[in-house]
Amino acid sequence: MSPSVLCSPLSAKPFDPTFLLSCTVSNIICCMVFSQRFSYDDKQFLRLLNIINDVIKFSSGPMGEMYNIFPWLLERLPGPQHALFAQMKELREFVEKKVQEHKETLDPSSPRDYIDCFLIRMHQEKDVPTSEFHYENLVATVLNLFLAGTETTSSTIRYALSVLVKHPDIQEKMQKEIDTVIAQDRCPTMEDRKSLPFTDAVIHEVQRFLDLIPFSLPRYALHDISFRGYTIPKDTVIIPLLHSVLKGEKEWVTPWAFNPQHFLDQKNNFKKNPAFMPFAAGKRACVGESLARMELFIFLVSLLQHFTFSCAEGPDSINLIPAFSGFANVPRSYQIITTPR
Repeated sequence: MSPSVLCSPLSAKPFDPTFLLSCTVSNIICCMVFSQRFSYDDKQFLRLLNIINDVIKFSSGPMGEMYNIFPWLLERLPGPQHALFAQMKELREFVEKKVQEHKETLDPSSPRDYIDCFLIRMHQEKDVPTSEFHYENLVATVLNLFLAGTETTSSTIRYALSVLVKHPDIQEKMQKEIDTVIAQDRCPTMEDRKSLPFTDAVIHEVQRFLDLIPFSLPRYALHDISFRGYTIPKDTVIIPLLHSVLKGEKEWVTPWAFNPQHFLDQKNNFKKNPAFMPFAAGKRACVGESLARMELFIFLVSLLQHFTFSCAEGPDSINLIPAFSGFANVPRSYQIITTPR
């Protein structure tokens, strides 16, 4: 997302950055998965982003929680959930169309993106009965990458902007650090992160405080497990409660307050904390963690290089408590003002 995007007439008055950020982040995933970028005014693209937004809101509301527990029941009962099922079908049809287009234009000697690589591996393992490279897995993983890669990072960036409006002193301190290290005449790189400890600490604290996916994603035991004196039988569903460590009173000095000092030592150097695990942990941790970390740092530093963020109602009007809380903590939307520096 270039600064010129926010220098449009919209930046002269308050505007909601939700879909602008979704378009920007989603196009990165689209390049990796579909080898395609979409225009910000592409009607089909905007429609898909609206569906993704609706899916996250549904999943984080009471009906979504009920569906996770009793899917067979909600599929049979009348109600608004069926409109969402139709939207999910629309998303799947979009992915299936992209897969078919890739099949028809595939050059095995020159893969363009994730779908091409998956199709090539499918062909290589077509006679392997235990292969996981099959059509259903391709559609499912592309859907997951498109959904998760769009909404999680864009929501975190949007929440970060709310934090900066809420705490103008933090915003100013970040800008001073960025100006000292990078100034405004070049784009940031990941190498800059080690020279921007306060900025890095704020970004980490945004993720900790937002606690985007508090329940993480469910797992299940592949075999009987003994854990701290308990036996977890095979096939038991396990909910790894990330919230318990991201907001744990034993792990953080002020768990319920936004405090970048959680990630700074006494000399104000960046320090890691093993309780910081917004991407989960273990072999099934978020596959997009490294990409998301890069996006958060590059986007937010770039934005702060060129803009100061505020809102007409003032910092006290910003509420950092999520609008929806369930599968995800969905940040509230605000009309923000971007002032070129």
